[in-house]
Amino acid sequence: MKETVQKILDGLKSKGASYADIRIIASEAESIEVKNGIVEALEIGNDYGFGIRVLYKGAWGFASSYNVEPKEIERIALEALEVAKASSLVKKEDIVLASVEKYIDSYKTPIKIDPFTVHLNKKISYLLETDKILRKEKGIKVSSVFFKAGKEIQTFISTEGSVIDQEIWECGGGMEAMAISKTEVQNRSYPNSHSGQVAAGGYEVFESLKLKENAERIAKEAVELLKAPQCPSGEFDIILDSTQLALQVHESCGHPVELDRAFGMEASYAGTSFLTPEKLGDFKFGSKLVNIYADATAPGGLGTFGYDDEGVKAQKFPIIKNGIFVNYLTSRETAQRLGQKSNGTMRADGWTRIPLIRMTNINLEPGEWKLDDLIADTENGIFMSTNKEWSIDDKRLNFQFGCEIAWEIKNGKLGRILKNPTYQGITPEFWGSLDAICNKDHWQIWGVPNCGKGEPSQLAHVGHGTAPARFRKVKVGVGKW
Repeated sequence: MKETVQKILDGLKSKGASYADIRIIASEAESIEVKNGIVEALEIGNDYGFGIRVLYKGAWGFASSYNVEPKEIERIALEALEVAKASSLVKKEDIVLASVEKYIDSYKTPIKIDPFTVHLNKKISYLLETDKILRKEKGIKVSSVFFKAGKEIQTFISTEGSVIDQEIWECGGGMEAMAISKTEVQNRSYPNSHSGQVAAGGYEVFESLKLKENAERIAKEAVELLKAPQCPSGEFDIILDSTQLALQVHESCGHPVELDRAFGMEASYAGTSFLTPEKLGDFKFGSKLVNIYADATAPGGLGTFGYDDEGVKAQKFPIIKNGIFVNYLTSRETAQRLGQKSNGTMRADGWTRIPLIRMTNINLEPGEWKLDDLIADTENGIFMSTNKEWSIDDKRLNFQFGCEIAWEIKNGKLGRILKNPTYQGITPEFWGSLDAICNKDHWQIWGVPNCGKGEPSQLAHVGHGTAPARFRKVKVGVGKW
């Protein structure tokens, strides 16, 4: 099949195409959710298909199909060529691709336990047992525990001679407890909100989450929040736990360094970027402690792979170095405009979509503090944990985040629980206030399996490595600033 596909792609060049590639993808997914003691959802699915990109006279064409047969591949290849020809008639400028090395290689996510071979009864029993513990706490009205796993097998072939096979595995889960009184609702999630925690790996990832061991604590905290005092408003030193800081990195650093956003090529979904090209190399993004890098090679990261969807090898490189903005996430097309080579961040969410610039694992380097010592060093502050909600403007500059729970810090000690904590800021000012980061013992890569971008919308699986960190004099709560 590979030889046949290569001949079909090479045939496009004889018809005037300057470049073409194909991604053949087979995927498998499983998700289970238990809610209030009942198995509410059990989904098992498979998908198989291919997509072909063609570059003709400086314009892209793309077409795809679920029928992975030689005749259909040939038909879709010609269709993609016709789309490229039509696009070339209305292009504003020629698309030029940065050079890339030829690779004949394979990559597979290291796993210990194939999650699809673990008996369904074992998974469901564990979820039900965990859910039962959540519901033991008086005041919990809604409980939810879930499991998810996925596998994607991809073959990439290009007219430049690359033939790359990849097998990407991921697994994870989470839980949520909702406490309800006559006047309000409070949630606690574990190990993270929104989509729990998903990482590259096998069933061992789910087992490492220890949902059952943490269920009682999470349920108690949800109930305690109902009676907890409101988080105060004012200017405070805040410590963000690693889960919340991961989303902060995602929204205020990861998205604005996508070069297609900076060029205005991707503006209709969640905006552009305040990090415009003239800022590259000398713009002060934050304090000297801010060292953020992209790493598609990080073990266990949800944004980890061997090669991106343009056949560019996975890389690790700095984005913010000692507080200075030094790199974008690039594709072969956008990197060429900067006189660079692609740093391998083009990915699509399936065979029906054309690749876009996406985050890989965008990580904040750990510092030197132990969390207990950092709290002890904070005289009057607030420790915030687990994202609840957020908003950020279309340039990724002005933002507000809300968390599920917070603890008051008085004279270097954690005090009472506070509910509905929020904070706000302007991205470079906020990162400029960072003065302490916890060490590698507190550092973890958090998975974000639902990062949206593009029209039609695509969901990317990305990761963010963070440790708790302190920010000075941050605007907390609601008030007239």
